[in-house]
Amino acid sequence: MKKFINNIDTLIDESLSGFTKAHSDIVELNPQPHFIKRINPSKSGKVAVISGGGSGHEPLHAGFVGTGMLDAACPGQVFTSPTPDQMMDAAQAVENGGGILFIVKNYAGDVMNFEIASEMIDFPNETVLIDDDVSLPKNHSTGRRGVAGTLIVEKIVGAAAENGVDLPTCKSLGDRVNEVTASMGVALSSCTVPAIGKPTFELADDEIEMGVGIHGERGHETIKMRSANDIVTQICEAIDKDLKPQKGQLGLLHVNGFGATPLLELHLVYNIAAEYWGQKGINISRSLVGNYTTSLDMAGCSITLSLLDEELIKYWDAPVHTANLRWGC
Repeated sequence: MKKFINNIDTLIDESLSGFTKAHSDIVELNPQPHFIKRINPSKSGKVAVISGGGSGHEPLHAGFVGTGMLDAACPGQVFTSPTPDQMMDAAQAVENGGGILFIVKNYAGDVMNFEIASEMIDFPNETVLIDDDVSLPKNHSTGRRGVAGTLIVEKIVGAAAENGVDLPTCKSLGDRVNEVTASMGVALSSCTVPAIGKPTFELADDEIEMGVGIHGERGHETIKMRSANDIVTQICEAIDKDLKPQKGQLGLLHVNGFGATPLLELHLVYNIAAEYWGQKGINISRSLVGNYTTSLDMAGCSITLSLLDEELIKYWDAPVHTANLRWGC
């Protein structure tokens, strides 16, 4: 294993310190317990939007703290849920009279710890649970995982909160975006968790893994390597079958890299996916391509389609100023 590491035990501390120094105009770090919060004050009465999860998915979530998106993010250790005290202290730090909205990816540890925090804080609070991964069936025992669609929910709900929308409406909006968002990923190689020092699973040189999660989990199928057209079409078909978009609908197409795939390839994937839905009469009116919900050094990508209406477009287009997503400011 070759990585830029001094000590496994201090990796997260040092990384968070560097992140907040690099973006000191936007965020600040609370060292113990860890959370990142926005510097610029929000309006009184604004809903505070908080998310979090294991490290290793950067820039999710800390990279999306700032104006028009998250008020705070709680990072756990690599691929490990943050603890309830992180959420509770973050809520105390950013609550401003409008209550707290937690955005939680559907992983058992995240769900449990955010639920504990929500029961222990004194502020009104709601939770949006993200489960956009269509590689798992809807009746899966623990439900579908929350993956790259999380960013889309955070952006749209964050914009609504910034514009004064109240807590119940932000909760309803987040649930609605989640319902019209579907994702699926494919890995060309596994990732290496620093504390383990070896790949979480092995693939032969001529194999790829369909339906992977973002924690180094295997997918639902190991298949032989094939053309980009064939791989992308298989993913798009699974998403299309789940969302059932109608001809003429507006869509946001997000191609997300897992950390080790160059933009040269990600834009090729986007081109194939955009043509797939274009041929079905879906109007891809918004796009996002790049590494946003990563899995350490995994090679591969995910494709996300969100169905849009005019309200969702308004909040997607609204100004945002964070370390890793910014426009309109």
